[in-house]
Formats: sequence, structure tokens, C-alpha cells
Amino acid sequence: MPQTCQLICPGLTKYSVAWEWQRSLVQQRRNCPELTDVLILLEHPPVYTLGQGAKLDFLKFDPNQNEYEVHRIERGGEVTYHCPGQLVGYPILNLKHYQQDLHWYLRQLEEVLLKVLDVYNLKGERYPGLTGVWLEGRKVGAIGIKVSRWITMHGFALNVSPNLEGFHRIVPCGIYDKPVGSLAQFLPTITIDEVLPLVANAFANVFGVKLIKSTNSILF
Repeated sequence: MPQTCQLICPGLTKYSVAWEWQRSLVQQRRNCPELTDVLILLEHPPVYTLGQGAKLDFLKFDPNQNEYEVHRIERGGEVTYHCPGQLVGYPILNLKHYQQDLHWYLRQLEEVLLKVLDVYNLKGERYPGLTGVWLEGRKVGAIGIKVSRWITMHGFALNVSPNLEGFHRIVPCGIYDKPVGSLAQFLPTITIDEVLPLVANAFANVFGVKLIKSTNSILF
């Protein structure tokens, strides 16, 4: 029987709220490892996040000015930007049910995004030594994770139809020579609403899980 994974789609959600949801779900699963896995798919209002070891040099603004919302969080990786039009996925998985291998997990998340691009006959790419998904040299999918006792948090972000201006204020993921892009640059009418079920379906296929749509009440 496939592993069951609860799918939660709360819509536009403040970053700090979703961050607290993740920490709570992870703690519950540390205390009770038999709890089912969870996949949260949502959008955020504009926000910048820095990985736990991220360099402030990759910000092109003073984070102390409070003009933009900025959070330093416990995932790996450098600085990134979230905003409406970007679909963010937070899998809360117990990797003991899959493979206890972080490189395997990162490649699986990339594969989810590549399968979504395949639906649109878009040729997504991986770059050796880097994490994420590119389309004609533009990074459209970013990944940053945290794993504790083999339970995952944070995850991936797919640029569907965001305003890319916010990325100009940072060096995204610390990569100077590869620009950020979006699916809308190739498919102008694409929307989050049509992409979300494609991401959910790809995730279920790649991880071999049965997704059960749940209400937001699991988060409270």
C-alpha cells in the first residue's frame, strides 16, 4: 500500500504563519513518528528568506531598514524571494518511509518540478553541482530544505507567474550568472490554479504516495 500524505492548500499565507505550521507539524512527528506525512502548497505575500548560513552580501538592500519583510530560517541555501504567483511546497515527510538520503530527497524534489514542466512540453534542466530547476538558462524552481531526525521541512518554490522585480534586490540563491525566470515567460496565460494540481499529482507520482486532501484544521 502506498504511503498516505495529507495535502493542504491554504492559499495566500503570511510567511511567519506557514513557518510556525511547519515547526508544529515537525515537532508532532518527532513525538509521534507514525503520524501521516503532509504536503502544504500555498503562496506567500512578498518576503525574503535567508538560509541559516546565508551571506548578507547577497542582499542589495539593508535588512535593518524594515522596508521588506526578511526572515533568517533554518533551511540550507542562500537568500530567496517569495511572492504571489510563485507556488511554494512544504513537504513534511518522514524519510524513514522513503530513503534516508538527503541527496536522493533533493533530486526527488527537482524531479517533481521537471515533471510539471514536461506537462507543458517545457524542457527543464538540472545543473551539476547546483540544486534547482532551470528553463533555457533561467532558474524557475528553487529548493531549500531542513531535515531533523529524518523529518523534512521547508521545500521548493516554482515561479509560475510572479512579478520578478523582487528578485532584482538580491543575488538569488547566491548565483550571480544565472537569472531567475518564470513559466509565464514561456506560457503567458498560465496560472497558479492550473499548476497546483499538476504539482500535487507529480509529487504523488515521484514519491509514490496517495494524497488525501485535508482541511486547514490539521494546521491548528
